[in-house]
Amino acid sequence: MTTLAELPTVTECSAAGCSYNEHTHCKAPAVTIGGEAGSDAKCETFIPLGMKGGLDKVVTHVGACQRHECSFNENLSCSAPAVRVGAGGDEADCLTYTPR
Repeated sequence: MTTLAELPTVTECSAAGCSYNEHTHCKAPAVTIGGEAGSDAKCETFIPLGMKGGLDKVVTHVGACQRHECSFNENLSCSAPAVRVGAGGDEADCLTYTPR
């Protein structure tokens, strides 16, 4: 069984319009990576609101990966050492996503 400490961390987030982003650091406890096959791997936790959210002191982890075709996906969990989130085709994509 994987523990929270073993899940990959989000080391950078450059999604400028996200409520959880504070100076390139994600303040959500965990993010979910999703999207459709053949499209960008979206950060499904992205929330474009005018208010700030999340926790003051947090190390953000990838809680779930719905992209079964990603080479880092193992049983819907991310096995990458770390993940970067930022603008791709959408405002907030997993930039670590690598198709098999």
